[in-house]
Amino acid sequence: MELRIAGTADDSIVDGPGIRFTIFTQGCPHHCEGCHNPQTHSFDGGEIIEIDELLSKIVSNPLLDGVTFSGGEPFCQAAALAELGRKIKESGLNIITYTGYDFEQLYENREKNGWGELLEVTDFLIDGRFILSQKDWKIRFRGSSNQRYLDCRASLEAGKAVEVEPD
Repeated sequence: MELRIAGTADDSIVDGPGIRFTIFTQGCPHHCEGCHNPQTHSFDGGEIIEIDELLSKIVSNPLLDGVTFSGGEPFCQAAALAELGRKIKESGLNIITYTGYDFEQLYENREKNGWGELLEVTDFLIDGRFILSQKDWKIRFRGSSNQRYLDCRASLEAGKAVEVEPD
């Protein structure tokens, strides 16, 4: 299975707790003003890569604490990321997924396009569009104060967003 990506970061410390391998998906419907990754908006850009190639890079780094799916919009390629996520989980790493959608939208439409499967492999979800007027440098791993850091498993079990503080 393939993904269209804008690129990767092999050892990020800004995309979640610990040392993370970050995958920047290509394509985003949100086009948030002030987006940190505007080059990821086009659905035609980036490169096509096999998920097993990404997995090989991930598992070859013994220092990683986890993997972050960023964007672009990861839920535009939810099925492929869910498949990659299942393989990542087998290696013992955690997964953070950033999304411009709200958890409530994703939960309501979890039968759509692999959204439920991606939610199932996600440990922590950072949800909500980036809002430039709410930009806040003091909050960890989020760009604007409207965005939430959610325990995805607890949220799925409760059927509602369960916020937590990042480690």
